[in-house]
Amino acid sequence: MAGAASIPLRLPPGTPLGGYGGLARRRLFPDLFGPGHAFWFKASRGTLDPLAVRALVLEDRAARLVWIALDAIAVDRAFTDRVRARTSGAGKSTTLIVSASHTHAGPGAFLESWLMGIVAADRFDPAVREAMVGAAVEAVARAHERRRAARLVTARVTAPDVGKSRLAQPLDPELLVIKIAATSGAPIALVWNHAIHGTMLAPSNLEFSGDVMGIASNTLERDLGVPALFVNGALGDVSPRAHGRPAARAAGAALAATVRDVWERLRPESGGALTVRSLRVALPAPSLSLRNCVARWLPAVLQVPLDGALPHETELTAVAVGDTVGLTVPGELETRLGLMLKRAARPVWAHALVAGVSNDYLGYFVTAAAYDRPAYVACASLYGREGGDRIAAAGADLLHALAGAVAASNGTRKTPGPR
Repeated sequence: MAGAASIPLRLPPGTPLGGYGGLARRRLFPDLFGPGHAFWFKASRGTLDPLAVRALVLEDRAARLVWIALDAIAVDRAFTDRVRARTSGAGKSTTLIVSASHTHAGPGAFLESWLMGIVAADRFDPAVREAMVGAAVEAVARAHERRRAARLVTARVTAPDVGKSRLAQPLDPELLVIKIAATSGAPIALVWNHAIHGTMLAPSNLEFSGDVMGIASNTLERDLGVPALFVNGALGDVSPRAHGRPAARAAGAALAATVRDVWERLRPESGGALTVRSLRVALPAPSLSLRNCVARWLPAVLQVPLDGALPHETELTAVAVGDTVGLTVPGELETRLGLMLKRAARPVWAHALVAGVSNDYLGYFVTAAAYDRPAYVACASLYGREGGDRIAAAGADLLHALAGAVAASNGTRKTPGPR
């Protein structure tokens, strides 16, 4: 069973934008006495492109999955937990995935994390969060009401050349398209997955926008008439090739055209059981490397502890339907680690997607080699040299566990390859 919905994300007037922490977005002095929702940051000046919340509900006799795609910079665990409490189905275990698009022109002020608030999202405002949680809950309710017997099909193609590497490393060119349709043939939803930073619009922009990903999804919904859920990938080292509003519109149109071409050729023919597994992962102690953030000549031992600001563990979720598997990551994963996870999945599943910036935000997760090269990517890797490898190893373990569950239900023994 599958149902989907897309609804506008309506925010209280005066909500700040979240994503950039530079002077272009900040007030000269904090708004200590104003009635608005912006404190450290300037209030928004309107909407450039409509923001949306999109929801997909997949359900069979044993499991229920709620997948939300949100036009926002990130979500934290408190936000996800709040949505989970209001969307759990009665009598059946529900798995929730909330994937932020990572637009840097979405709303701020809705994350409880004081660290994120200071750096890029502004001080937490309960009214803004409630508006966003309410929209997410409404989208899920509508998707649930629209459930029908469904089939799906997945394909992958090479994406338009809209990204470049921050680390001078090969990127993942794959664009994944999932088409979900009723058994009658009527389309239900589109899910598309690609790795790109939502930074085509400049920090000086103070109008809400889903950036290139939102432009593409809005175009697809207009053209295809179904909710188009964008799920970002292993985007930690991926930047757009061009910037500015004209470039964002051109790149969004190119991405939408590529997805639309695949969509029109796909014919959903199979369903398959819905299988879900989650795994708690212990993380290294979080800290900020002064060498990576300030000057490369500083000793590597100079670290600012971030205990209390970030957790010492996180959770990964993997979900499989038919020949397709997805794995969540609570932050921005480096391309090399994302490709490793896809390779681990491929012996069992023909199609694998990494769902970055999902369910929580704990910064960047990179390889040890990338962490040892002082730069912004390394500075924002708050779990050190081991953090990225820890996430990738746990993700591979989770894929193995999920494959075992699928094999048990199918009577096969095929398992993912070595990490």
